[in-house]
Amino acid sequence: MIKSKLLERQKLSVSNFDSYLPNPQSELAKETLKDPYIFDFLTLAEPFAERELEIELVKHIEKFLLELGTGFAFVGRQYHLNVGNQDFYIDLLFYHLKMRCFIVIDLKKGNFKPEYAGKMNFYCSVVDDTLKHPTDQHTIGLILCENSNKIIAEYALRDTNKPIGVSEYELTRALPENLKSSLPSIEDIETELSNN
Repeated sequence: MIKSKLLERQKLSVSNFDSYLPNPQSELAKETLKDPYIFDFLTLAEPFAERELEIELVKHIEKFLLELGTGFAFVGRQYHLNVGNQDFYIDLLFYHLKMRCFIVIDLKKGNFKPEYAGKMNFYCSVVDDTLKHPTDQHTIGLILCENSNKIIAEYALRDTNKPIGVSEYELTRALPENLKSSLPSIEDIETELSNN
């Protein structure tokens, strides 16, 4: 967590937790979120699909849970919801033991779009009505995208009535500038391989 600069990544995500969660749960929820999440244990190559990201995260669930932080319990992948005789599937569903609530995670490739907030609001409402125990707290939604565009995310979350956070994810951290010059270029590697 020191190498991944955890302290710098906490409380940077966009959320409406202060509006829809009572204290101290809103503070705990904000402390739980990171921006960005670092998935450097994955070996996905561009271009990849959202489903591939989801499958790889589940394959590496132990490392994914470590990146999410303490208190998360995995409930399911492509968690089925039937609403109005239609099928819906939550990318990843977790339960947070300390906050006593479900956490719905929606994985998105590319930029954040305002319609993602509406979809997450829907998922949180359904989970609150169908899965939440009377002693549980309200379900929290987390939208993970490659680029959160904080201004658009703030507008999209402003009038939703469920606690939702938007954070970015990175598959690999950028290589420090002082190391880039000491590594061979792609052309150098290809030349070396063709000579052997």
